Amino acid sequence: MKKSPLERIRTLAKGREAVRTSEIVEVGVSNQAITRLVRCGDLEKVRRGLYRLPDSPITEHHDLVNAIKGAPGAVIVLISALSFHGIGTQRAHEVWMQLPMKAHSPKIEWPPIRIVRTSVEALFSVGVETHHLSGEGIPITTPARTVADCFKFRNQIGLDVCVEALRETLHERKATVGEIGEMARLLRVGKVIGPYLEAMI
Repeated sequence: MKKSPLERIRTLAKGREAVRTSEIVEVGVSNQAITRLVRCGDLEKVRRGLYRLPDSPITEHHDLVNAIKGAPGAVIVLISALSFHGIGTQRAHEVWMQLPMKAHSPKIEWPPIRIVRTSVEALFSVGVETHHLSGEGIPITTPARTVADCFKFRNQIGLDVCVEALRETLHERKATVGEIGEMARLLRVGKVIGPYLEAMI
């Protein structure tokens, strides 16, 4: 028996917070059907090009999932990565993400985002791990890379945040001195972070 548009979307969205229009169309649901389902309340529009079922699970990583869906190729960094790893007392009121220097800024109505840019292609893979959240692969910097990033962008987030992140990462054994030092060299902040590392060893 042929599945209805809503049944197809339910199958697609199982265990996920939201799905893209392109994914819905790929399973044989027309744009007209999408509009009709939204109108009758069976589907909710999160923002342009992104939909969710009313009973879809909302997890603590809701903002990260929705932000990455609107910015393919981005990496979750800095305050958002610290928060994800449970490092420090900072909580992200925006989703911090890294994009290539010349990439267009994503048009995301929600959640609020903060973008940092780099022209170094390796920084989209080195020190980055993919975490599967709500059925989506979310690239997030590792604790060691996140600490090095904090010192790289210390003028934006504050040196006190950097020092707290370094102290907690070492204390909680979320990264070793060697791993942090390696990331610091890659990001060319070895001389900046060196004295703080030495003081904590």
